[in-house]
Amino acid sequence: MDFQLLATAQGSAARAGEITTAHGTIQTPVFMPVGTVGSVKAVHRHELTDDIDAQIILGNTYHLYLRPGTELLRKAGGLHGFMGWKRPILTDSGGFQVFSLSANRKLKEEGAWFRSHIDGSKHLFTPENVVDIERIIGADIMMALDECPPGDSDFSYARKSLDLTHRWLKRGWERYRNTEGLYGYSQAYFPIVQGCTYPELRRESAKFVADLGADGNAIGGLAVGEPTEVMYDMIELVNEILPADKPRYLMGVGTPANILEAIDRGVDMMDCVMPTRNARNGMLFTSRGIMNMRNKKWADDFSPIDPEGTSYVDTAYSRAYLRHLFISQEILAMQIASIHNLAFYLWLTREARKHILAGDWAVWKREMIERVTTRL
Repeated sequence: MDFQLLATAQGSAARAGEITTAHGTIQTPVFMPVGTVGSVKAVHRHELTDDIDAQIILGNTYHLYLRPGTELLRKAGGLHGFMGWKRPILTDSGGFQVFSLSANRKLKEEGAWFRSHIDGSKHLFTPENVVDIERIIGADIMMALDECPPGDSDFSYARKSLDLTHRWLKRGWERYRNTEGLYGYSQAYFPIVQGCTYPELRRESAKFVADLGADGNAIGGLAVGEPTEVMYDMIELVNEILPADKPRYLMGVGTPANILEAIDRGVDMMDCVMPTRNARNGMLFTSRGIMNMRNKKWADDFSPIDPEGTSYVDTAYSRAYLRHLFISQEILAMQIASIHNLAFYLWLTREARKHILAGDWAVWKREMIERVTTRL
């Protein structure tokens, strides 16, 4: 993997760059749609590529390990072959799901024991076997196994958690360096900065991660209950330490405003289930603000979903028609809304890149923050 930093905005840490992988080039900043089980919910593959031009998507190691399983994925030639996706893929390590989905899980030095949310069967994730699983999945970018502590963790727990994450990282990094990809191309491995909301722990973790010299680095454990301003402070603090010549990935964040603020603080890559999850519940993000499509005010509004045409569905369907589909509980409503929201997020990061390169990032960002946080 290669990263080229092309521009940094004046008076800001916002950056524009390019990541080159075996499955294509990614222009940053970039939003990555979440395809947890090898599927971006309610969105076809051709819509991801031809209609909204997703440069990279995510898969999740926890879910893919449990179903369809590594044996089938290996037979298919990895996730790319299984789902017919020819562009880059990033896989989470599955650590967050172990801690959030498994009611019965135990953390030990060897790894994380957990019970499947599907059938209750018992499994162990170690730093080493997670690398092995991600090798089988075949993602272009693999994440290290870590513990994601709750946002309100006390210092004592955060300290112990971070120490365990760093010990796991050493083992995972060693396994990565002593193995190779299975399908004829190289895979990158990103360590994850943790430390909860404690500045001293975040600094320590950022230094530990930076010293590994990995192809890129991630920031985890944010947007898990801490105040938004604290999240921004942690991003800023960490990015002052992480190397500028490597891509920085902020995991699981967030709203359009969160994304713009993260970019402003030097983040290059982001993902979140929010655009598709909220879409299925009738919430749309647009260049003018946030819309609840079940509201009666849209019942006879025949204007486009987003007048600025941030997605191709804006010109194909009216607000009135989309509201009708939601009220009628038609599956098409969730499809249209999901495609639109993803297209909007991708439009937003592409526009951010344009304005970073053009030199008017600060003015554009200030105006856009006000617009995307408005309730219509």
